[in-house]
Amino acid sequence: MFNVDWQHFTPWSALAGGALIGLSAGALGLGAGKIAGISGILGASVDALRRGAAPAGWRMAFLGGIVAASLLWAARAPVPGAQHGHAWEPIALAGLLVGFGTRLGSGCASGHGVCGLSRLSARSAVAVATFMGFAMLTATVLHAR
Repeated sequence: MFNVDWQHFTPWSALAGGALIGLSAGALGLGAGKIAGISGILGASVDALRRGAAPAGWRMAFLGGIVAASLLWAARAPVPGAQHGHAWEPIALAGLLVGFGTRLGSGCASGHGVCGLSRLSARSAVAVATFMGFAMLTATVLHAR
């Protein structure tokens, strides 16, 4: 059974965060003609560094903005400590599987879910349905114990 911790439920900050993600994705798309898929932006930056070249300035600004905004928000309104109840090994494995899936699916949830769906991409619709289906299956299996 899933229970909401109503004392720490933050719908307004979540709504504001979603709006800012949408605005930044829209601004990058309309202003620069680029897709705000984080895995693609990060991957292209890492690839440039591997070749000995400097990543594109807009990529570094976008990634820097994500980090800076996160740090500023955490300093302003610290989030209560996360409790996951698992050892680091399965969490690390899960992270590696997510990274593998991101490469396999040619994008992450932000790229497919926010940018792809807004462009009515059929490939993104399939990717998001796959992400969400496996997320629901995983949550169901883990909470059935």
